[in-house]
Amino acid sequence: MISKILVPTDGSKLSVKAIRGAVELAKKLGAKVVGMTAIEPYSYSSISEYRPESFEAFETRTEAIAKERLSQVESIARAANVEVETSVSKSYSPYQAIIEAASEAGCDAIFMASHGRRGLNAVLLGSETQKVLTHSKIPVMVYR
Repeated sequence: MISKILVPTDGSKLSVKAIRGAVELAKKLGAKVVGMTAIEPYSYSSISEYRPESFEAFETRTEAIAKERLSQVESIARAANVEVETSVSKSYSPYQAIIEAASEAGCDAIFMASHGRRGLNAVLLGSETQKVLTHSKIPVMVYR
């Protein structure tokens, strides 16, 4: 039985559609939703002394982005009377952050948008959704 569903979001329109789908499923199952987003950590480069953005400015900006993304999950879940919690992961590898967040939160499934690349980009780069599907040990539902 599924009692806790991880819903990763990058703030895109397709992610918001997936959030709605996950909340609808959670409501039907009586499950809880765990919204999460992955943000890239500050890059310390030894190549150059020039930094276009200070660490503090970067942290402030990325925290605001994460908060905005997760507020979408919270508002959609609360409007449907579905229990919700949220988390932010800092990672250069979003798919790994998604899998780790699901494990840490004790989720039974991951419900995420399909952001598939097409053509040669798909072959060369893959997609985070495909990587989660490949590496996850819990069920992954892909929303289109």
